[in-house]
Amino acid sequence: MAKHILKDVSIRTAKPELKDKRLNDGDGLYLLVKPNGSKWWRFDYSFEDKRKTLSVGVYPAVSLADARDRAAKARSAVAAGCDPSDERKEARAAKQLARLNEERQIEGLPIIDSFADVARQWLSSIEHLTSDVTHAKKVSRIERLAFPVLGDKPIKEVKSSDVFSVLKPLIERSQLETTHRLHAEIVAIFDYAISHQMAEFNPAQPVARQIPAQKVKHRAAIIDPKRVAQLLRDIANYQGTFVVQCALKLSPYLFQRPGEIRQMLWNDVDLVAKEWRPYISKTDFHHIVPLSLQAVSILESIRPLTGAGEYVFPSSRNDGRPMSDNTIRTALISLGYDSSVQTAHGFRTIASTLLNEQGWSPDAIERQLAHSPRDRVRDAYNRAQYLDERRRMMQSWADYLDGLRAGADVIPFRKVV
Repeated sequence: MAKHILKDVSIRTAKPELKDKRLNDGDGLYLLVKPNGSKWWRFDYSFEDKRKTLSVGVYPAVSLADARDRAAKARSAVAAGCDPSDERKEARAAKQLARLNEERQIEGLPIIDSFADVARQWLSSIEHLTSDVTHAKKVSRIERLAFPVLGDKPIKEVKSSDVFSVLKPLIERSQLETTHRLHAEIVAIFDYAISHQMAEFNPAQPVARQIPAQKVKHRAAIIDPKRVAQLLRDIANYQGTFVVQCALKLSPYLFQRPGEIRQMLWNDVDLVAKEWRPYISKTDFHHIVPLSLQAVSILESIRPLTGAGEYVFPSSRNDGRPMSDNTIRTALISLGYDSSVQTAHGFRTIASTLLNEQGWSPDAIERQLAHSPRDRVRDAYNRAQYLDERRRMMQSWADYLDGLRAGADVIPFRKVV
């Protein structure tokens, strides 16, 4: 096929016409003279049995020699099985992305499709599923520990070795709980990326085998009835503020998670119906806690003091927040019960152990502990099925604790239905 047909002089002297005029140079390259006098280089080629046209510049900015050179490179790309049009689009997109990322970095934003960018998208997508405190902990953990190593890496380029380099220092410091939490979060970030076509595989999954198993540490709790009796007497004699006294006294009666008790809302408490209906973020459902007469009495005693506010047990700083998560722990320590003997969470262990010994339905006990079934249909069924039994159980439990505190010779018994 003939090529290099055109002469520079013929290009310079070419005059526009009413329609586009085509000056062929051969082998697919030609100059298109537009009616307005502009002159555009074009290259026609065939790729996968389709005719395509590639713009290779404007004369005279792109000379005849330059146009031939660009056409030659395009022919080489086609011969190598690459579409030069696609290559140009990708190059243009890469330049635009680079400019945009420069602007984002100036504004303090993560690079598009980087690990940090995808991580923030994932965090935003799950924000409504967790409490503000839990979500803030996730954000902090990922920003502090993962971003310094992975943050600016394109999500598709992160390798398993990169993920392990994030976790290795934590393993070496024996911070295994943090290691497992962070690893699970990184796995979830890549699962999100795969689902949204930003990655093709999850490099964090193979790393799981490199993380030592975490030894389960059970929260300390006193389960011997005689020692529980002394604990209750010590709680009754606690000399702290009235708000903390009430929270501490209520904890063994209700045996809910310490965070839920300290964040108890007056709007969730119905003293007439003798119910507390908190939302349990850990298991994502609305719980029903029947209130014994003793629990109602404690809440009625504190209502004149805190009832006008949002929280039953507000912070002593009057800053609109609930009681600190260390308050009950500190109170127990002041009574001589450090975390190796009895914890605030340990009231759940006391109730679970002794109620099971007394013969109450394990399902009713689990339901009262807010261990919600994964099956939502079964969850709704259990709520209805066990509520009456839980009302009886909670009053019986409160009476049992009062008997222990009073020094009665209370022997574990089998429940009579």
